[in-house]
Amino acid sequence: MCTAITYKTKNRYFGRNLGVDKNYGETVTIMPRGFELDFRCGEISKDHHAIIGAAYVADGYPLYYDAMNEKGLCMAGLSFPGNAYYAPCKAEKYNVPPFELIPWILCRCSSAADAADLLRQTNIANINFSDELPLHPLHWMISGGDGDLTVESVKNGLMIYDNPVGVLTNNPGFGFHTQNLNNYMNLTSQRPVNRFSGRLGLEEYGAGIGAFGLPGDLSSVSRFVRAAFVKFNSLSGTSEWESVSQFFHILASVEQQRGCSRTEGGWETTLYSSCCNTDRGIYYYRTYKNSAVYGIDMNKEDLCGEKLVSYPMFDEECFFIKN
Repeated sequence: MCTAITYKTKNRYFGRNLGVDKNYGETVTIMPRGFELDFRCGEISKDHHAIIGAAYVADGYPLYYDAMNEKGLCMAGLSFPGNAYYAPCKAEKYNVPPFELIPWILCRCSSAADAADLLRQTNIANINFSDELPLHPLHWMISGGDGDLTVESVKNGLMIYDNPVGVLTNNPGFGFHTQNLNNYMNLTSQRPVNRFSGRLGLEEYGAGIGAFGLPGDLSSVSRFVRAAFVKFNSLSGTSEWESVSQFFHILASVEQQRGCSRTEGGWETTLYSSCCNTDRGIYYYRTYKNSAVYGIDMNKEDLCGEKLVSYPMFDEECFFIKN
């Protein structure tokens, strides 16, 4: 399962852990402004914002897992099984299948407010990419300079939530996760105060006891709480390398280690973690096998081009022996 977060130092950052049990050969893919997007329900776009993100390119089409556009707007899709509902096409709406939603938003919008306005005119339609690639149940996190959103297509309709936490995981719905944080309001990074009883001489016996009760299991409910606590208590310098390093350390607090969460297809594993510098247009990542951080700057490519540019993720073990 997955976790997405936002973080801000001097610049604004957005990224996620991709926790799944299968690798499709994901690449960091840049979609330039001139790439022709032929949306399934009739819209064609060839003059749009450029995008960079992690994608599986199928039949020449980038199926983005998470991405950022040249305006600094970011979006990620996270698994939402049992709750996601994709509706039949509606004549009065733009009908967009879920696999098109990230480019649909990022190609057109420059802010979270823009995205919310477009989403209110959009129906997330029940249309498969292909017989071999059926739809996956998803919900989405959108992050712009003006705030963060969570988007959930459920049987009651398309829900668009302000997300002041800047965190998203998986089931249950976003409303549960925000309400559940109230159960942990006593956690602190500071030295704890004895509120148990003034008649007992209780004292801390080690560092970190103020966060006693912070969940550490791999469930989406626990990961939401843990990611939020670590993010809001995290301290970082403002340089690029300090900020990016700290971002990956926050994601590492909720990563999935192979062998700890069984699925029907194998073991859930954090295949990659990403970090976008939304102000500079740089997409950083590291993988499960290779913890070195790699970066790709979208502004060093021809953003006025017409063809996708893809960089395979370096996923080989890399050790440096110093003696």
